[in-house]
Amino acid sequence: MTSTSPRPPVALFGLGLMGSGMARRLLGAGFPLTIYNRTADKAAPLVAEGARLAKSPSAAADGAAFVVSMVADDGASRRVWLGEDGEGALSRVSPGAVLIESSTVSTGWIRALAQLAEAKGASLLDAPVTGSRTQAATGELRFLVGGSAAALEKALPVFSAMGKTVVHLGPTGAGALLKLINNFLCGVQAVALAEAVALIEKAGLDRDMATQVLANGAPASPHVKAILPRMLDADYAPHFHLSLMQKDLEYALKEAERSGVSLATARPTLDAFQRATAAGHGLQDFSAVIEPLRK
Repeated sequence: MTSTSPRPPVALFGLGLMGSGMARRLLGAGFPLTIYNRTADKAAPLVAEGARLAKSPSAAADGAAFVVSMVADDGASRRVWLGEDGEGALSRVSPGAVLIESSTVSTGWIRALAQLAEAKGASLLDAPVTGSRTQAATGELRFLVGGSAAALEKALPVFSAMGKTVVHLGPTGAGALLKLINNFLCGVQAVALAEAVALIEKAGLDRDMATQVLANGAPASPHVKAILPRMLDADYAPHFHLSLMQKDLEYALKEAERSGVSLATARPTLDAFQRATAAGHGLQDFSAVIEPLRK
């Protein structure tokens, strides 16, 4: 008779579009899961499914073998890891724990966090994801990982529960940097597509026929094919918030400046997202970047 070892305890911070799907995947894989979210009422469905709700990041991290963060930006990441009045997760992480920062954040913050984790006897993996709400829910995320191979090997069962692909890119910060480059390209494509659709509409072309040519021709990347129907139908139920794409472009520009690269196409792209945010589309899907062009 074969015995199965119990799953190690996991803590997860952030129950937005991505974090909630990741949490459900962990529960479904049998991991004892403790969750923390700044807005506690978002946790209720997951608590009903078996998760334990903690009142603070430090309480969630206490005793966890793996601690996963999926929050909005550098500021939110700093708050869950460092906190105020001793309530940050780092105050109670266990020696030997693996910390997984899956948020899209700057490489500077990742390197600082890795040093703080090491001082606590823990290991940090920067592991942002490609994919959106649907992939998080179905366990089809791709993790872009920076950090030690030993920590990654230890964390593979956790990654396997949440995604289908893990790419180890190298040392600390490598995953965070590639994610910003990835989202820079996605943002540029989204704005170029928005401008193309706006021109088709305003010039009076047959929109269905014209966009079918684009969707089946050389411009049709998987990204373009995914967001084109949302633009055409003005269906902006969020898969990825527009305000977060704006933030990622801002971070990407700063990273490029440090490396002496101009990222010239990122600047007008960022301008387009800033205009869309100013027009009230920040919490909608990023495909709503087309709306100011239509007006």
